[in-house]
Amino acid sequence: MTSQTQPVDHELVQAAAHVARTRCRGDNHTMAAAARARDGRIITAVNAYHFTGGPCAELVLIGAAAAQGAYELKTIVAVGDRDRGIVPPCGRCRQVLLDYFPDLEVIVGEDTRTRTVRITDLLPESYVWADHQLDAE
Repeated sequence: MTSQTQPVDHELVQAAAHVARTRCRGDNHTMAAAARARDGRIITAVNAYHFTGGPCAELVLIGAAAAQGAYELKTIVAVGDRDRGIVPPCGRCRQVLLDYFPDLEVIVGEDTRTRTVRITDLLPESYVWADHQLDAE
């Protein structure tokens, strides 16, 4: 595990916070996520809460990014509605983000402790799905 932090992409945090303030309404949409694609674009999304579960904003963002042709994400952040600030990804999202983007950076922390860390730092000793697949040949 490396604990080296990278500079925080404040534009990305502001994009997620803007979506959380302007698009999260009621109990169905309570979290927003923003990611910077490798080509510099910012993709945003909100969660789709449902009593049966429903995808987190980070997982909706993966699909939204793919729909826009952004298959390589560099950095991601999630922000809660009602000015709750940055919220770290849940365990399920950490695993999915690691599987899709093993070099992804994640913005975590609050106020003066906001920092950017690698997804592998958030999921140490992780199970990497691709490493355990049998060769098709």
